[in-house]
Amino acid sequence: MKKLLNTVYVTTEGAALRKDGENLVAEVDGQERARVPLHMLASLVAFGVIYLSPGLIAACAAAGIGIVLLDRNGRFQARVEGPATGNVLLRRAQYRASDAPEDIVRSFIIGKVANQRAVLMRGMRDHGEDWDEAARVAVSEAVERLAYIVRRVELANGDLDRLRGSEGEAANIYFSVFDHLIRVPDPQMRWRGRSRRPPLDPVNAVLSFLYTLLTHDCRSACESVGLDPSVGFLHRDRPGRPSLALDLMEELRPILADRLALSLINRRQLRERDFEVLESGAMLLGEEARKTVLAAWQERKKEERLHAFLQEKAPLGLVPHLQAQMLARHLRGDLDAYPPWFWK
Repeated sequence: MKKLLNTVYVTTEGAALRKDGENLVAEVDGQERARVPLHMLASLVAFGVIYLSPGLIAACAAAGIGIVLLDRNGRFQARVEGPATGNVLLRRAQYRASDAPEDIVRSFIIGKVANQRAVLMRGMRDHGEDWDEAARVAVSEAVERLAYIVRRVELANGDLDRLRGSEGEAANIYFSVFDHLIRVPDPQMRWRGRSRRPPLDPVNAVLSFLYTLLTHDCRSACESVGLDPSVGFLHRDRPGRPSLALDLMEELRPILADRLALSLINRRQLRERDFEVLESGAMLLGEEARKTVLAAWQERKKEERLHAFLQEKAPLGLVPHLQAQMLARHLRGDLDAYPPWFWK
């Protein structure tokens, strides 16, 4: 099985990154702060104004180490990578399948809704005794409705718009009871509904940040197996959007991102003081809070879970790569269908 390599996140603006021998070296104000062997890296993510030496960029490109540049708020700016690799026949199969994607879309949605349901069920087991009757009923009904949607999608015909409609319906149900999973009493940390571009409250700010990290990992996974990350199935093609990476992350984000956000908030590792409010009303993680989230993200990726289809345990950080492999095998004709990843 593929080895889980590291992703280096650089959040200190003004830091300088360079190559020294076969190592990445990070310096701040001329002082060395970190040194990481290049052979241990899968990717490098830089937030804000970070200097990267030409030698480091060339070494990363040659070694297949992706470099992603985000602004200080976590919004994507650019990606630096070496020559594209992958089997042209696989990509042609991907492009053909994107013209009739219903079966693959069905699998993505089944995985996503089943994992959303699993998050709610875990919340019922962990916190249900502390809820009032109205909360217990609301979450219980949401769990039942999500189970119904999974069955409906499994039996649905090839209507792509109806499949997408079921995915949207499930998201509305899931997020309608999401606030019950937040256990802290602080009114500022409550869930008020999904807001994006920009996030308008702390919970949305954490979710958006984690979704950015997960999108990066899914894009890297697509590229590592030779798929084109910009041509998706569930998400429509749009210039500059990594549609396939967004497809892959749908079934993973309830477990990898949503549950991690809940853990950070419920354990009070993130509080109101950890967020910044811009003049536009956008809510963003402060620098120290970003470091807290990144550290927790890296630890979460090391946790192992059983892959139901492969019947092997694997670190969560490898799941995007494994799912990209499963999709590639299906497109090549080695698998009859794309197997979703279910949280076990």
